[in-house]
Amino acid sequence: MEKTTVQISQETLNRLRTMKRYERESYDEVLNNVLDEVEEDELTPEEIDDIKIALENVKKGKIKSIEQVAKELGVSLH
Repeated sequence: MEKTTVQISQETLNRLRTMKRYERESYDEVLNNVLDEVEEDELTPEEIDDIKIALENVKKGKIKSIEQVAKELGVSLH
């Protein structure tokens, strides 16, 4: 692996140190873990469309409370 130097502030370095899962974990590993989490948290276009549909259903009153659903199914919540 080719190595490079990246200039960061002392504050950023301190933040990276707190993200280490173990003492000898490299900053490359720490940064890759952070990047992996960011990439995993991105919504797909399909998920965004589903959210839009759900919001429209809420606006139109096409939702039921958990209590209503439980009553319809004959399930007790208590």
